[in-house]
Amino acid sequence: MTPPGWHPDPGYSGKGPAQERWWDGAQWTGHVRASPGAARRRGIRIGVGVTVGVVVLAAIGGGVYLLGEDRGGGKPDTAASSPSAAPELPGAPDGGNKDDGQGGEGNGEGQGPEQQLPPTEPGFATDLAGGISMPVPKGWKGTSGAVGAGLTTGEHACPGDTAETCVRGGVFSAPAAAMKLTAGTPEEAAKKDITVNAKESYGGKSYGKITSHEELKSEAVTVAGGKGYVVRWKVVTEKGDDGYVESLVFPSPVSKNMLVVVRSGFDINKDAPKLSVLDEITGGIKAASAGEGGTGGEV
Repeated sequence: MTPPGWHPDPGYSGKGPAQERWWDGAQWTGHVRASPGAARRRGIRIGVGVTVGVVVLAAIGGGVYLLGEDRGGGKPDTAASSPSAAPELPGAPDGGNKDDGQGGEGNGEGQGPEQQLPPTEPGFATDLAGGISMPVPKGWKGTSGAVGAGLTTGEHACPGDTAETCVRGGVFSAPAAAMKLTAGTPEEAAKKDITVNAKESYGGKSYGKITSHEELKSEAVTVAGGKGYVVRWKVVTEKGDDGYVESLVFPSPVSKNMLVVVRSGFDINKDAPKLSVLDEITGGIKAASAGEGGTGGEV
């Protein structure tokens, strides 16, 4: 379970300085503050088009926007969605700013313990909030986070905006609640999420609009011991490479009442990873280890 403390705000829109939000151990509160080192941030697009933080997704696919530098040690910056306004609860920090419910930015330093690093192990990227670890394929970069985890490979200039950086393949996880995905079952959630995933991964200015898509897979699947559901599309883009997008949803191994979403995007290109790699990643997802280890890193 994620410990109380300051964590990257899952409601951060990507506009203005990055911020952190207070997690009381059970839910996000209304207290926010500016992220340490926020002034040093720069926009990086990774993969096949989407807006997210260093680890977590507001979309996610091979082309994700990573808004902020990787600070290492499994500390992410997030751009995933969260409840628009969190109630003020007893025990919340005195410092920092009270969010107005509109994603406002905190300027205070705030009080409270330092952000906790997720327990990780070599060769895996850990999503502490979701309670899962994803295997890092050889040659990929894995990033662990208190909320969310990511795997990326094959950085290159985005075809529609060469000033930005995209990646050939990207796989990202986060709790469904952090993405405002409220559908009741894994099947309902995956079928709802795939449209958003496709649009944000390949429908932005980096690849142009999606002109068509073909459903390749829509089926039940077992992940980390839970019964989940996966939907995979092949999308045709206006600019650059076409791509594969996938939305996988399953119960968290640490809380059966929590759904975890794993969004993936792979370019269709000779330099992009094969879909078999995506299947291997899915098959290797497991409950996060409570032991100590590395930070994911490159394998």
